[in-house]
Amino acid sequence: MNDRRMMWFNFVRGLCAILISLFVGMVFIFLCFLFNGATKGNAGSSIVATFGAMRYMLIRPLFKANGAFNSMNMLQVLAAMIPTIFTGLATCVMFSANQFNLAGEGSVMVGGFVAALCGIYWAIPAGIHPVVCVLVAAVVCGLIMLIPALLKVKLGASEMVTSLMLNYVMQYVVLHFLNYQFADRTKGSTQTAAVRETANIAEIIPNGSKLTWGFVVALIFVVLTALFMYRTRWGYTIRMIGINQSFAKYSGMKVGSVIILSQVIGGVLSGMGGGIEVLGRYQTFLWKELPGYGWTGITLAILADNNPAFIPFAAFFIAYLDKGCQLMATYCDVPVEMIDVIQAAIFLFFAARQFMSKFRQKVVVSNTKADLAKQEIPAEGKAI
Repeated sequence: MNDRRMMWFNFVRGLCAILISLFVGMVFIFLCFLFNGATKGNAGSSIVATFGAMRYMLIRPLFKANGAFNSMNMLQVLAAMIPTIFTGLATCVMFSANQFNLAGEGSVMVGGFVAALCGIYWAIPAGIHPVVCVLVAAVVCGLIMLIPALLKVKLGASEMVTSLMLNYVMQYVVLHFLNYQFADRTKGSTQTAAVRETANIAEIIPNGSKLTWGFVVALIFVVLTALFMYRTRWGYTIRMIGINQSFAKYSGMKVGSVIILSQVIGGVLSGMGGGIEVLGRYQTFLWKELPGYGWTGITLAILADNNPAFIPFAAFFIAYLDKGCQLMATYCDVPVEMIDVIQAAIFLFFAARQFMSKFRQKVVVSNTKADLAKQEIPAEGKAI
């Protein structure tokens, strides 16, 4: 009963955070119309335009103007979930061990670059070619994650600082080799040559939506990660270290090894996400900057409360909002960066421990009273 009540509390708290975040976004949209565009200075018209923009953001990704279900938009939303599911899972594992490693952003880029090179220069039979490319990308990113992990364990260096700086090291190393070694000069932009057809990850439905079989792989890894975290000794150790590292240490757990393991797993998952994204959506590597999937993964982990099973739902929510903001920017002259404002507000309210603390206190008191009532056994009119 207690777990059920706390689950409902967390659900209500998350729903309130999302609704407040949407309201914050709505306020900024209203200000955009009030100070810019055709409704400039007209508060009434700005309010009407704001509700119209919100309709594009919240409804139009799912339904067309005539009310019909928009299957293409929905498939694109699902396709956009693929890399963020992987980075969300990676962040869940690392944050569960209380390791605030932020190198998932750079790992996605390195993973995509390595997978693209393997897809271009390795002649491997179809079927196993994309598997090999993604696995190589995952291994490379896992090895890179050893840097902040070993610095944390051996030297006590903050993994947050080292991983944050490592992002830029990975980015500029990739850009160096992209610009001077592997760029296809026949293209109009800085990008590699196209990967071999044997390395392409096929679409589930060949209609141009870019929803590839990588989506199925992502869901499989959601299940595997959830089982690892909640049904294995290693997952239990990771969570115990995240709750109380000192207790875990004096209980005989190998804290240093588990800290390294959690960050390496994070690198492997992020690298897989980057590799699958490049081989499925682009078939060439053309990222000249960090794609943002790592930061989105942090938002997903916060929304999911570090529970891998909830990552697909959080990824769908963010991808849906992203698609809605794109439509809103196209048809309503609202900046597409509005999704960043909403994500920042969500991050703020979920990270704020005192948000709805009084409501939480009432739930705890109610649970305690219920437990005490269960312990009272009637015996001749007296409680034992």
